[in-house]
Amino acid sequence: MNQPHGGVLVNRIATGPRKSELENKAQSLYQLTIEDRYTADIEMIAIGAFSPLTGFMGKADAESSIEKMELTNGLAWGIPILLPVAENKYPELNQGEEIALLDTNGRLIAIMTVDEKFELDLPNLFQKCFKTTEDKHPGVKAIMNGGNRFIAGPLEMVNRPLRNETIDEKYYLDPSETRAEFEKRNWKTIVAFQTRNPIHRAHEYLIKCAQEIVDGALIHPIVGETKSDDIPAPVRMKCYEALITNYFNPDNTKLSVLPTAMRYAGPREAINHTIIRKNYGCTHMIIGRDHAGVGTYYGTYEAQELMDTMAPKIGMQIIKFENTSWCVNTESMASSKTSPKDSEMISLSGTKVREMLRDGQRPPKEFSRPEVADILIEWATANTAVTA
Repeated sequence: MNQPHGGVLVNRIATGPRKSELENKAQSLYQLTIEDRYTADIEMIAIGAFSPLTGFMGKADAESSIEKMELTNGLAWGIPILLPVAENKYPELNQGEEIALLDTNGRLIAIMTVDEKFELDLPNLFQKCFKTTEDKHPGVKAIMNGGNRFIAGPLEMVNRPLRNETIDEKYYLDPSETRAEFEKRNWKTIVAFQTRNPIHRAHEYLIKCAQEIVDGALIHPIVGETKSDDIPAPVRMKCYEALITNYFNPDNTKLSVLPTAMRYAGPREAINHTIIRKNYGCTHMIIGRDHAGVGTYYGTYEAQELMDTMAPKIGMQIIKFENTSWCVNTESMASSKTSPKDSEMISLSGTKVREMLRDGQRPPKEFSRPEVADILIEWATANTAVTA
């Protein structure tokens, strides 16, 4: 099992008397309401998924990650973890004071010490991290919506953000818990698979290929904020459950969720995704085509190329795959490396798959397992009926 990034698994979760103490203290502190994507970041910091961070980044670390893809201490980092503050609230906050961070329901999430107040060169951040300054990019738009006033400092999580009640609580495992599970299973080498989509046959193939060379696989979907046209997390979870139950060896497969938001930063996000999985105990990371991509902002294998350089700095083994699909000639999954020349390949566009699902049609079994397709058809047809 891998050591956490920086050597120590951060724990900023207040429990017992300390939790009660902070809940009482919060009543007399300045109370700042923040959006869900930032309460999710609080949880990621507190449970150690963002180790070695103990709070939202200050200006020096943010600029270092933007310019050099590392923190000021030299540890690799791809995208800054920032807490924006509305412009009208910014003057009310003082450096050195403690504040209470609340979710949009008014629930106390954390107590934070404001060490810094700062601004950033946002166009530079957008260009370096997202390769665009266009606000139609969801990652750029999310930061633009937050504005250019940031605060930073250490925090303690008092209450966790609210869970999606339709996702079984058993899938919400902290890094300390996945590490305990890997130890229980005697897994020494663990490959992580990052996803925000249902797993189709090509994804299944990648995971199983990787499983041949490691002790186990952590299928680790993001269930935080994603694009509005992405398939909702509860639907995806049903797909993962059906797939693992019917087509994977459960002794060598673990399903858990990652409660963070997608940034859609492509190669830069591949860095953060790999660091996060290192903190969860993984030793290997699958990086396929257009990892964490959106639109046409990134090259098909640009994330893989960047990880060739960054993986040694992170301390993870990267398993790279080319685009794969069903090869009619060999009657198996294959890529350009393994299929005969001029082979017929079954590959469908996302648009075509969505059209088929909305029409109640299963995609070819060579593209998607029928159990997964049926779950998606049920969701797609219901969703079409609601929006019609």
